[in-house]
Amino acid sequence: MKKTWKPTTAGILSIVAGSLTVAAALVLLLFGGVLSGILAASGVPNMLCLIPFPILGGMATPMLLLGAVAIIGGSYAIRRKLWPLALAGAICALFPPQVGILGILAIVFVVVGKDEFN
Repeated sequence: MKKTWKPTTAGILSIVAGSLTVAAALVLLLFGGVLSGILAASGVPNMLCLIPFPILGGMATPMLLLGAVAIIGGSYAIRRKLWPLALAGAICALFPPQVGILGILAIVFVVVGKDEFN
């Protein structure tokens, strides 16, 4: 079976999109912590200064999970193993929408290169 560039490209795109998603989630968590600290330092009552962190943490958790699946799926696409996991990683690379074009291209390349997977 001839190896083409398609699964490798799909894997790289998934890993890049997943890394950007994980980085965005970590920035969101950091922002929540900093905002809670600023509120606490400015004299806001104890319970009110804790509100931003769980809200932003709740938004960041799905992003972390999607980014992790995209990175893992991308590594499997590069190795041409477990096509369903590579496809799941490419689908998870669609989120957040800022990097959605990378996910769309990754899905296309994984689907087109399906016959190269073991």
